[in-house]
Amino acid sequence: MLSKLRFLLIPLLVVVAAGLGLWLHAADRTAGDTWHSAGTEVPDRIDVFASVQRIDAAGREAVLRVLAVPLGRFGEGNGEAPTAELRLLNSSSLRGDHVFPAHQRISSADLPIALSGGTVTDYPFDRYDAKIQFAAEMNGEQVPVLLTLDKVDSLFGLSVRAYNVDNGIGGAEVRFSRSAGVLVFAVFMMITMWGLAIAVLLGAKNLVTRRRGLVWPAFGFMAATLFALAGFRNIAPGTPPIGSLLDYTAFLWAEAVIALSVVVAVVAGALTERAKKD
Repeated sequence: MLSKLRFLLIPLLVVVAAGLGLWLHAADRTAGDTWHSAGTEVPDRIDVFASVQRIDAAGREAVLRVLAVPLGRFGEGNGEAPTAELRLLNSSSLRGDHVFPAHQRISSADLPIALSGGTVTDYPFDRYDAKIQFAAEMNGEQVPVLLTLDKVDSLFGLSVRAYNVDNGIGGAEVRFSRSAGVLVFAVFMMITMWGLAIAVLLGAKNLVTRRRGLVWPAFGFMAATLFALAGFRNIAPGTPPIGSLLDYTAFLWAEAVIALSVVVAVVAGALTERAKKD
């Protein structure tokens, strides 16, 4: 009976793990498909579609792909071109405003937005704030704007802290934080690093206390783990820089434990072999 329960437990655990993975994937996908709107919905307005393409945490900027669509009396050809010169004003401190000539087709443009707060060395728990605002002028007069914001970057989640719809301006104060998938994988990496370090430590303790001598297959496993952890750390999503929270809580300690275990086990093994010869 006990063997049958064990036989059923394995596929059950697989199903639970796969279900948890599907749930996390669905949560990230739902967050990525969510649109946030701010502004006015009058018939005569400028629709601004902004999509977060990439977040550069190290460079402290987010790249938006922006498309302006003039509607009503401000646009022609189903919003493909403005009826007069359109000036799109933005909150970016990294690039100037965009000017679209009258009766010419509008194309999308990439716009960098500066990020504030947070630091990349807090990975994977770093978060950043940004103020995204758009206003529009046509023939020197301000026109209403409706901002629609979403994201494409799967490594970060987006949450709106406040909306700004004053005086025809469409804007929002947003916060970017690591997505659920990145958090789960980063925590898994920390646990794995400590698990491998403890495994090597226990193996070295067994070799030393039992005076097994120079057991080269065991030393090969220990040394391989030491170098494998460096490659494992480099596949962390988002490529965090050296000196992040991931390093100080797991990677550097694991490397130190493994290196010390290898040195102690080899020295103790060499002394044991010498004692046997004597």
